[in-house]
Amino acid sequence: MKRAFLIVLDSVGIGGAPDAAAFGDTGSDTVGHIAEACAAGRGDNAERSGPLHLPNLCRLGLGNASEASTGRLPPGLTKAPDDAAWGYASETSNGKDTPSGHWELCGVPVSFDWGYFPMTEPCFPRELMEQLVEAGNLPGWLGDRHASGTVIIEELGEEHIRTGKPIVYTSADSVLQIAAHEEHFGLDRLLKLCETARELVDPLNIGRVIARPFVGETPETFKRTANRRDYSVLPPEPTLLRRHADRGGQVISVGKIGDIFAHDGTGREVKAPDNDAMFDLLLAETRTAGKNALIVVNFVDFDVHYGHRRDPAGYAAALEHFDRRLPEFEALLGPGDLAIITADHGCDPTWPGSDHTRENIPVLILGGARPGGPVGHLSSFSDVGQTLARHLGISDMPHGRAFAPAA
Repeated sequence: MKRAFLIVLDSVGIGGAPDAAAFGDTGSDTVGHIAEACAAGRGDNAERSGPLHLPNLCRLGLGNASEASTGRLPPGLTKAPDDAAWGYASETSNGKDTPSGHWELCGVPVSFDWGYFPMTEPCFPRELMEQLVEAGNLPGWLGDRHASGTVIIEELGEEHIRTGKPIVYTSADSVLQIAAHEEHFGLDRLLKLCETARELVDPLNIGRVIARPFVGETPETFKRTANRRDYSVLPPEPTLLRRHADRGGQVISVGKIGDIFAHDGTGREVKAPDNDAMFDLLLAETRTAGKNALIVVNFVDFDVHYGHRRDPAGYAAALEHFDRRLPEFEALLGPGDLAIITADHGCDPTWPGSDHTRENIPVLILGGARPGGPVGHLSSFSDVGQTLARHLGISDMPHGRAFAPAA
């Protein structure tokens, strides 16, 4: 029985990509800088302390991949056995955003340029905002600038509750985000507003519109909820998921995968509120998945809660928790299974600003169908998708090179 698993640790990059300078990210290194912070005593919190400790990920080759990517082994990380199947990959897509990374991992690089909003205040076209106000019957809007989501909600949340004006903001990604209170504004109303915004920004080639619902009554109690929704455009070509679904294969999408792929070929979609619950879902789906199943999961907390919020201690604790649970997943893999643990971009919590960072990603391969040793530097994330496609018996995809022989 052959099954394939793509496990994306959202934002767990391992050092600046070859073209990092073009993105202002030369020297960024999510895993490496977290490890350095921990070694220097800056990674301690109520959940953890001391050097970064990731024995299971290191056994699979995370330390080796980090060293190969940056030229240095991060403190606390160790080398894997010689037969470990690991590598690292560089992105060819033009952005460092979530859809570009995931689509390329699934065999479809983004060769076009996304639309972006300028680093000005206001940053959105006046006509766009007036259309949004009219369509949503809104009293106006707040924000209209580049911002961290948590910060702008703290700053404008009370005014939003008082006035009914949604908080609209963006980032370095191709995205328009709308934050609104689940109760005072209404979750359904927010989601409908974001669906309208999705249509309005299509002519601008904006990759995502994101609904950011929150609760609480004061800046100290405001908290974003798990009801986030991403409205993405369709991938420009059939992805691994679409191709597998079209041939009758079982596709299971865990977490925000359905939103990232605009629900195209994503099969059965299951969600959970946090990484730990996501891991429980991964285990449950792995136990019941049939032959030729493709399971794709995104662990978003690394990015949302710790990368963007520039919290190396929290990021370290989340990595260590995932590492402790990893053997639970490994125990469910059979001789015909091929699983790849990787990332979609970086989000270095020690880097200036609050945006993603252009980094190489680890490629850690496990399961009975894994290759018997390192696979080296992959020139495109698409090599991951091509490899999983070959394993599932899907005809070669247009992009990428398989790094494992057909099982």
